[in-house]
Amino acid sequence: MFFSKTPSGPVDFIIAGLGNPGREYEGTRHNAGFMAVDRICEKLCADMRRVRFKGVTGECSLGDRRVLLLKPGTYMNLSGQSVREAMGFYKIPPERTLIIFDDINLPPGKLRVRRKGSDGGHNGMKNIIYLSGSDQFPRIKLGVGQKPHPDFNLADWVLSKFSAGDLKELDVALDNAAAAAELIVRGETDRAMNLYN
Repeated sequence: MFFSKTPSGPVDFIIAGLGNPGREYEGTRHNAGFMAVDRICEKLCADMRRVRFKGVTGECSLGDRRVLLLKPGTYMNLSGQSVREAMGFYKIPPERTLIIFDDINLPPGKLRVRRKGSDGGHNGMKNIIYLSGSDQFPRIKLGVGQKPHPDFNLADWVLSKFSAGDLKELDVALDNAAAAAELIVRGETDRAMNLYN
């Protein structure tokens, strides 16, 4: 990976992983975005403890870009409050704000990289698009699997823990998401899509 730990220059790119704060939500399907940001931090030995923009942040560098890593602390449905605040502070447009979040329509271990698009029914993404007035955010969707049967409550499903088998698949996906994020920050979104979709 080309990320480096020591930031230089002004922040000009944001990577936001979506999830819910609190121990009770750790390891749940809805927190796949948090887990992806944690994996990036782990690879960099980056410090992710500064509380600001209604979330927890860290910083790293990628080539000549200084990147803000963000885990919103507003709970999933209000993710846009945190993301918009960080974007406004650094004057970062949606095109340079990568959002990583869970997708129940993809099996565990699969990724979907997109340059922009609709919220796809995801409440965190919906709030970000609503509050920013734009759908031009690049995004990485992490597969967390479909409900076991149609009558299963969706909220219960996304707030459930991964099975041991799903966690193995997710582990590979988190590495791939970190690699895809690196390419997107470097301006190589098409390559990320070709490699990881």
